[in-house]
Amino acid sequence: MTDDGQQLSRRSVLTAGGAALGGLTLGGASVAAQSDNDNGNGARSYRVTITNLTPGQPFTPPAVALHRPSVEVFAVGNEANEPTQQIAENGNLGPLLELIEETDAIRASAAGESPLVPKDDPGDTGLPYYQELHLEADASARYLTFISMLIATNDGFVGLDTVPLPRETNSSVTYYANGYDAGTEQNTELFEDLVPPAKTLILGGEPEGTDESDPDIAEDGVITPHPGIKGVGNLPPSVYDWDEPAAVLQVEQL
Repeated sequence: MTDDGQQLSRRSVLTAGGAALGGLTLGGASVAAQSDNDNGNGARSYRVTITNLTPGQPFTPPAVALHRPSVEVFAVGNEANEPTQQIAENGNLGPLLELIEETDAIRASAAGESPLVPKDDPGDTGLPYYQELHLEADASARYLTFISMLIATNDGFVGLDTVPLPRETNSSVTYYANGYDAGTEQNTELFEDLVPPAKTLILGGEPEGTDESDPDIAEDGVITPHPGIKGVGNLPPSVYDWDEPAAVLQVEQL
């Protein structure tokens, strides 16, 4: 991780008090937009609304990219790449930012202003359970990818990879997103192995957790559907587990 403000540690993205997880996660502004040289394909405007459907899993500020079909951020059965691993373990958007900046096929992207907590807000955080992101991209961007950390997991994330954008003005499409396990860290479900907001955003109280990935619990696996919370550590399944889907996205072309 660097100190240039781009690659973000667990603590910088996931503030210990859990009240402002998005301060360094690029607000609601565009994360990156590629060249305006779109060969005559005029910009199209989209509104993406992301809603947390779980009863006890907070999400990091959601990240959305609009791109050409050649882009693949994650896939079940494959090893997690660095951007996916860093989001799933640390809530760290830095490697994803680098991917966006280096990949011309990603035409636009944006990140949310704050974490998304469950609708009932069990930790009394006052944080939202849904957010709207606004993006513009040329007509070559035909697909959307979404990813966000499942905060109260070791290496879980919720996401969609390369789903079609609506193609007509004033049209919309709804997608349901499931939770995935990155296969990069054992699911100890211990607060000491999780980011501090895993406790504070749901149970409140003093933060407990770590700022760093622990090589002693590293795992050399592949991305799979998340098995959920099993109660093997500090996370009561009655509080932290969820039924799929974990999120719903409404994608509108304006």
